[in-house]
Amino acid sequence: MPKPCIRIAVLGDGGWGTTLAIHLHRLGHRVTLWGAFPDYIKTLQRRRHNEKFLPGVRIPRELPMTADLPEAVDGAQLVVLAIPSQYLRAVVRRMKGRPFTRTGFVSVAKGLERASLKRMTQVVHEELGAVRVAALSGPNIAREIATGHPASSVVASRQAAFASHIQHVFMNERLRLYTSTDVIGVELGGALKNPIAIAAGIGDGLGFGANAKAALITRGVVEMARLGAALGAHEGTFWGLSGLGDLVTTCLGGRNRWLGEQLGKGRRLSAVLASTPMVIEGVETTRTAVSLARRVGVELPIIEEVHAMLFRRKPPLRALQALMSRAKKMERLTSSR
Repeated sequence: MPKPCIRIAVLGDGGWGTTLAIHLHRLGHRVTLWGAFPDYIKTLQRRRHNEKFLPGVRIPRELPMTADLPEAVDGAQLVVLAIPSQYLRAVVRRMKGRPFTRTGFVSVAKGLERASLKRMTQVVHEELGAVRVAALSGPNIAREIATGHPASSVVASRQAAFASHIQHVFMNERLRLYTSTDVIGVELGGALKNPIAIAAGIGDGLGFGANAKAALITRGVVEMARLGAALGAHEGTFWGLSGLGDLVTTCLGGRNRWLGEQLGKGRRLSAVLASTPMVIEGVETTRTAVSLARRVGVELPIIEEVHAMLFRRKPPLRALQALMSRAKKMERLTSSR
């Protein structure tokens, strides 16, 4: 089946947004990349490299970029939201009142809104009403996809036909997409794996080995599934690409693991955050995950200890001791506590 050429606006000129704009442009779509800062967009237009967020990857000369939001979204058949979770609402709110009856939206952000504890598709619906929205998530390191390495992801929408449409628009021989109707699970999987990855990085910084990381990943996905089920997700989603798959990738590499590693080596959180232009979603997601868990009465031992290390400066070895000395239990891989 031939791939339709459609007009797409990618909002967000970070590493993931730039990667998806390049990917969709290569597939023959008419893509515009939008960034919030005019001076940086001018730099991208001139240099054709996103040195701050995706160094070493060339942006095609034919791919237009703009800092004018109406210019980017007017007439777009699809809007890809690659904006960090804490800034998404403000950008989407600027699009209120525009005719989006024939426009679909895809959120690719992996976080939760701190103030409301909402998922990104919920934020879009609150601001724009009953538009078609999907969430795309999975084990996707931007640089690997930008340079043509094989990867898989999952796209979820309550409208199965819309998820299938996004699958067709994005998919090629190097990026394989699966569909789902579990929007809650796919979004929570992409967000909740980040605090676990911070914990994995802390272990790396302390010099722990493969045994510790394997245990952390396994018990981490149980925590993710437990909270997800309490919030209405399908538990099995967390054992798929947007849960376990993304968790494994993020615990092996990426900015959240890197931040944890720096903390494990003794650096302070404020210094680590100040040393990078990247938004590290796991920091705020740790706050929101703990708040959500307390709201629904769910235990998250690992994420609670990450929270204590990030925001109460609990020493990592004391956090480890707290986890290892918990009451003896039978292993359960379901939502039972």
